Amino acid sequence: MPPTPLRTGPRLAVLTPFDSAAWFLYAAAVLAHVLALALRNEAVAEPSKLVLMPLLALAAWLTLRRRLGRAGRTSLAWLLAAIALSWLGDGAATLTPFLPTLPAMLGFFGLAHVAYIVLFWRRLTVRGLGLAVAGLPAWWLGMVLLVAPHAGGLAPAVAVYGVVLACTCAASWRGPSPAWWGGVAFLASDSILAFRLFLPDMPYWTSPLVMLTYGLGQGLLVWAACRGISSPRRGGQ
Repeated sequence: MPPTPLRTGPRLAVLTPFDSAAWFLYAAAVLAHVLALALRNEAVAEPSKLVLMPLLALAAWLTLRRRLGRAGRTSLAWLLAAIALSWLGDGAATLTPFLPTLPAMLGFFGLAHVAYIVLFWRRLTVRGLGLAVAGLPAWWLGMVLLVAPHAGGLAPAVAVYGVVLACTCAASWRGPSPAWWGGVAFLASDSILAFRLFLPDMPYWTSPLVMLTYGLGQGLLVWAACRGISSPRRGGQ
């Protein structure tokens, strides 16, 4: 049976100073990483990228640690899985050097999206699908037409990844606010990244833009998930 949508969006309890500090630390780390990319400082950009998802996981855990029932713990596990898989995607070249980097990155992020889909589609639903998601098929077709001719043997994997990414965006619409905006930012980030990876002569400023929209998207998705998980209607209390 499909989940029964909540009648009202969940509200997150007041954050403690430790919770707030963790979210601030994540935002500061994202901005520091984006600035390092903009300045082409690889010595800072590479390691700073690998601390983003651990800081986001810490912020989520601190926010929810006192508010979880049994259902909430299951939802938190899905959320932390999405963050951990995203971390592996971020650091595919460093963390899994025995795998080809780009396929590994697509695989880890694809699994992260599956975790987000389960979370927002099955466990944290507050509304049905709306007209806002109607443009996703057109986005997918446009990306395939633009990117696939340049992706070589990875074209099928890129097309499948695009489907999963679009499903994450659609699932985020069903979740608590501001999940939808997180899904849109993630979609924008991966779209720009696809152009950078496969299309020639993309301007350098698109590199920090990829990570700015990525950091924003991940942060909004996780914040929205924390709101949903902390709701008594979803077993957070």
